[in-house]
Amino acid sequence: MPRILVRVRPMAIGRLSALLGAVALLAGCVAGPAAPVPMGTETGTAPQIAQATPVVPAAPGGRRDLVTASDETEAMRRARIRTELAVAYFGQGQHGTALDEVKRALVAEPQHVQALSLRGMIYAAMGEYELAESSLREALRIRPDDADTLHNHGWFLCQRRRFDEARRQFEAAMAVAQYRGQARTLLAAGLCEARAGELLSAQMFLQRSFDMEPLNPATAFQLAEVMMRRGDLERAFMHVQRLNQNPDLVRPETLWLAIRIQQRRNLHASVEELGGQLRSRYPNSREALAFDQGRFDE
Repeated sequence: MPRILVRVRPMAIGRLSALLGAVALLAGCVAGPAAPVPMGTETGTAPQIAQATPVVPAAPGGRRDLVTASDETEAMRRARIRTELAVAYFGQGQHGTALDEVKRALVAEPQHVQALSLRGMIYAAMGEYELAESSLREALRIRPDDADTLHNHGWFLCQRRRFDEARRQFEAAMAVAQYRGQARTLLAAGLCEARAGELLSAQMFLQRSFDMEPLNPATAFQLAEVMMRRGDLERAFMHVQRLNQNPDLVRPETLWLAIRIQQRRNLHASVEELGGQLRSRYPNSREALAFDQGRFDE
């Protein structure tokens, strides 16, 4: 089922729009076009989950089987449609309306894992953290190996700065056989490690995510950010400059990161050149203001 993205509160430079401007919904939700994780600092928004394909309890050999049209009951269909609507409203920031749709989905099918997982993320966005965790744990009680919900729970725990618990959830998600969201979860794990101050492990996770999806601009940006913080300036600049050379990907955030890297390398001519691009393209951005004021450590 296609992945959809949801906004979690951005921090630092998680203000991107268009191609880089939405937060990737943590796994467990529903249909809609895929959107990339926003580029920001390691404390910025992080991926959320795309819904796993539904399953039915029994299949030959005792394994769960994929749901096809012939398996979907009327209750399941209603729950799926309501959950899809909830995802759409959540993605637009309409949390109350999204929650109403989730409640309707759960009336139709009380153990609908994707609806429970989404409800947890909605509660988290509303600041109802106890309700959020309760809903996520309920989804995992029903389906302990649902990688998307494990991913969602991991990101929730990371946001709450419960880093050890978050690591275990990310590891459990990546251990699920045939999980198709590995790169997304590696990116989330890398963001979480960076937030925890574990820059070496953050770089390892982000590099693995980049190796799997080298065209994901959010991963390239986050990897460059962590490399800069670790002092690997040449490689950091290489990653972010590839974004800046693409008219569809360049943003004030990408130019600002490149400027900060080159400032640390004492490459003043490059700093001025990039600063000129920042001023001309995004004169009213906070990054342009920081450049004019010489605030390179922001």
